[in-house]
Amino acid sequence: MTLPHLADTTGGSGAGRASVLARPVLVACSALAALAWVGSVDPSEPGHYPTCPFLAVTGWFCPGCGSLRALHALAHGDLRGALARNPLMVLTVPVLLGWWAAWLLRCVRRVPKRWVAPGWSIWALLVLVLAFAVARNLPGAAFLAP
Repeated sequence: MTLPHLADTTGGSGAGRASVLARPVLVACSALAALAWVGSVDPSEPGHYPTCPFLAVTGWFCPGCGSLRALHALAHGDLRGALARNPLMVLTVPVLLGWWAAWLLRCVRRVPKRWVAPGWSIWALLVLVLAFAVARNLPGAAFLAP
């Protein structure tokens, strides 16, 4: 079974390959543009980005608090600083890069996706994110706070 967006309608010409690669390339360009923006506009300086609404309302850190500062640190090559801001986000970056690389490889090889993540994996991800959110707000886990 071939997925419609992976079908080669040009008889193997380069134009067909370009259309197949358009989505992963667009996603990569968008991600790099966002990283360039966050890397150039420091989130630590007030007034550039909105405050986390969850933090503003509850006073607790959400799982995403510190992600912009962590991405800013990563954009400047500061892994230690990024881990201090949001370790979960830093650990997520290689996973996202791996998924993107697998997607790109599937598109280049024109192989449809054959594997779907099991339903329990979504629940496991939710538990991980919620556990991180709770842990970073505990008194003894100040090292997880942004």
